[in-house]
Amino acid sequence: MKEQLPLKKEELAWAGETLKRTEEKLKKVSGRSAHKIPYTTVDGVHDDRSGDDQIDWWTNGFWGGMMWQMYALTQDEEYKKIAVETEEKMDRNLMCAEGLTHDNGFKWLLTSVADYRLTGDGKSKNRSMLAACNLAGRYNPRGRFLRAWNDGMGYRQEDNRGWAIIDCMMNLPLLYWAFEETKDPRFYEIAVDHADTAMNAFVRADGSVRHIVEFNPETGEMVRDYGGQGYGEGSSWTRGQTWGLYGFVLSYLHTNDRKYLDTAKKIANYFIANIPESNLIPVDFRQPEDCRLEDSTAAAIGACGLIEIAKQEKGRESRVYLQAALRLLRTLASERCNWNEEEDQLLEKCTAAYHDTEHEFSIIYGDYYFLEALMKLAGKEVFLW
Repeated sequence: MKEQLPLKKEELAWAGETLKRTEEKLKKVSGRSAHKIPYTTVDGVHDDRSGDDQIDWWTNGFWGGMMWQMYALTQDEEYKKIAVETEEKMDRNLMCAEGLTHDNGFKWLLTSVADYRLTGDGKSKNRSMLAACNLAGRYNPRGRFLRAWNDGMGYRQEDNRGWAIIDCMMNLPLLYWAFEETKDPRFYEIAVDHADTAMNAFVRADGSVRHIVEFNPETGEMVRDYGGQGYGEGSSWTRGQTWGLYGFVLSYLHTNDRKYLDTAKKIANYFIANIPESNLIPVDFRQPEDCRLEDSTAAAIGACGLIEIAKQEKGRESRVYLQAALRLLRTLASERCNWNEEEDQLLEKCTAAYHDTEHEFSIIYGDYYFLEALMKLAGKEVFLW
């Protein structure tokens, strides 16, 4: 995970300076939000999703992940305390079957698995294994995929038993971790089965990615796809592109199977070809021309995946992916970051879904991936996936 990047001196200096600036802001923010699990901000102040009615929210691992990254960067025990408190609060979610979904990886890779990797804590390992076993239990052997959502959740609440989503590529590392810990091949086979199904059913010939695919839950046959959080059917939701881009790189890192890296590059090449001249990423690459809605999270997640691809390639090809990541990150830093240390958000103009009523606000996973990308460039990232 520590491969050298072909960074020029000026690029490395910029990454270090921007990481330092981020570190200085997060020092202030973490003190104010130490007892929260934030998702967004209201008037510059983090909200809190740690209450009983929101502890199962799918993004609740990202704050803990940021704190573990900052602890690894600084060795400041305060970050560790916040991360552990977040992890312990999430026990209420872990012990509630209805609150466990395909997003177990997002929640527990960045909290309990991170804790176990960095400290060796046995309770954290146990939490992680419980989350991995639950995720493995979502496997549909007919269609060879992990089911998205539970009954009554998602986009078609009456029956989503056969639904899978591209987001789940980012949750597979929880299963790879469980295999690495236990050597039980079931975890590995479920992960690669889902990755293979996603590669064949979600990734189009041009490298664009579907968000939701419905399979017949009893036969495994593909039924249709849905626009989901993008503009519509056949469109190209940008965050979905980056879940696929980064997710397939991660499957390559855990399996060393070249087809996953090739798939990640296919998605990455499409993504790079569609980056606007402004380097500001829209919610959907195929949204109407008069729509100017942005999603900064897609830029940050995409940058992380592009950097990982750059690590796996050599020479000019590596620079192509690295330069694309730098373009995105430099633009975020100069145009979409709030550097005011008295306000809690970092990235701005983030959008969860095209058809939501609210757009272009701060979202915690945008901040997490921006931090992770900077740490990758600076060679200081702790690998949590």
